[in-house]
Amino acid sequence: MMHPRPTAALVAAIAVVTASLAGCAGEPPKARTPAAPVASPTTIVTAPAGAPAPNPPAGTRLATFTTADFSGPSVCASCHANMRDESGTDVSVPDDWRATMMANAARDPVWQAKVSSEIARNPELTAVIEEKCTTCHMPMAETQAVAFGQPVTALGDGFLDPAHELHAAAIDGVSCTLCHQVSDTNLGTRDGFSGHYVVDTSTEAPNRIIHGPYEQPFARPMQNMSGYTPAFGAHMLTAEHCATCHNLYTPYVDAAGTVLGEFPEQTPYTEWANSRYSAEATSCQECHMPLADGGVVISNRPGRLAPREPFFQHVLVGGNSLMLGILATWGGDMEAGADAAALEEKAALTADQVAGATADLALESLVLADGTLEADLRVSTLTGHKFPTSFPSRRAWLHVTVTDSAGTIVFESGARSPDGAIAGNAADEDPATFEPHHDVITSPDQVQIWEPIMGNSDGDVTYTLLRAASYLKDNRLLPEGADKPALPADIAVAGAAAGDSDFVGGGDVVTYRVEVGDGVAPFTLSAEVLYEPLSYRFVADLLADGTALTERFGGYWGAADRTPLQVAVAEGTT
Repeated sequence: MMHPRPTAALVAAIAVVTASLAGCAGEPPKARTPAAPVASPTTIVTAPAGAPAPNPPAGTRLATFTTADFSGPSVCASCHANMRDESGTDVSVPDDWRATMMANAARDPVWQAKVSSEIARNPELTAVIEEKCTTCHMPMAETQAVAFGQPVTALGDGFLDPAHELHAAAIDGVSCTLCHQVSDTNLGTRDGFSGHYVVDTSTEAPNRIIHGPYEQPFARPMQNMSGYTPAFGAHMLTAEHCATCHNLYTPYVDAAGTVLGEFPEQTPYTEWANSRYSAEATSCQECHMPLADGGVVISNRPGRLAPREPFFQHVLVGGNSLMLGILATWGGDMEAGADAAALEEKAALTADQVAGATADLALESLVLADGTLEADLRVSTLTGHKFPTSFPSRRAWLHVTVTDSAGTIVFESGARSPDGAIAGNAADEDPATFEPHHDVITSPDQVQIWEPIMGNSDGDVTYTLLRAASYLKDNRLLPEGADKPALPADIAVAGAAAGDSDFVGGGDVVTYRVEVGDGVAPFTLSAEVLYEPLSYRFVADLLADGTALTERFGGYWGAADRTPLQVAVAEGTT
């Protein structure tokens, strides 16, 4: 039978950590006392046991499992290894994939912690939460369990339990035989979003169809080696293929647990569809799976195969170097299939992508007059979706300092403390509120943060995914070509940014007016855009649940290198 995903009315909770949100509502005012020092929030409490002992993954372990419909990547590696492009670069699929967040979607400790948190807060919806979360984080196990008519569970004695018969398939995350078996049914539509991909589970080896981007594939070797029959699938190179999991709608409940509707938790596909990148047919793959140099012989068997192109490398780089670093240090706790070196290399590639392909920063003007320094900073987006996008824990912000001729700091906005809080950010000081969007900044306790803030059905700030009914703030930077007034409701700008004429498709301009006081000219303004995948308040809220998995994650978090990634810099002197 063709295996469709659960209906949208039943979906709940989280999806891919490697990903975006949308908008509604306004912003409460934040009280300001310009001359007052910035408050320091309470430090996040980590797991009671303290920092866990490092346990890096010992080496590469490509899974060898076989179920009725799926196989571990070791089966694929027998033919798709030792692949090189025309420049001689190794572009072997298993080597590139094994350290990605997609490969580690099920091992991700913050995902596991968040599932346990959502269940702790909504225990009556346990079955719904686990089904939804496993659909895109443990897709092979979830699909197989549904095909077998078995329960879909992750925690306890579910898929995460090594004794479970589908554990190996579950822990291998988003693997080869999942992505390449997804058919083109309903792709790019609401019926196909939220993990509603379709896999044909009616076939048996060697006739299980596996899709690839090349016409007239040589089928017999793959049939003999793996039990799959390769077939051309034009959808493999489209954004619509990615949208099945990366456009996610989740039900939301009121305080009594009653389901009231659906919430656009992540919408990078819709954001892309409303950008110039969609109009130019620049797909997700072109940024996250960069092209190899020329043709590639895609299999080492048989030896007479001709090179194929275009070949998209399976590096699948996103924006979560933090989690890759945690996996490199403690991946042995989570059965990571890549060694520490591969995970560290992927984290470095992630940092490079964030620094080189997300946003630019320019100091457009810098004027000193009558003791006031005025500067216009323009941030320009380079992404084909909002920045930051995907999971509603991500944030980017401006850190700006002004120094006088002696090097003394006379102004600073957006400094990040060692515990992860941003100085002046209302949310980090008080979980009931959040920092508004700014067009003009005049005080050190104002900071420009581009982020989504979720609100519940009562209009209060929430970090519980199942309570998220709307966006109280969504000023994430829009991709180039986005028409702000005409954006669909699911990706609309929310809060004060909606009325900011400088906040448009392609970027934002922020003005700083700084009273330099007794400082002596010349003055230097230094600015940087910083980014992190997990905000301080999101983590603090998560750790409040005190489940075994949240406390385990707290231990990793407390000991990890949480330095934010630098996106772009600008500087000027007057």
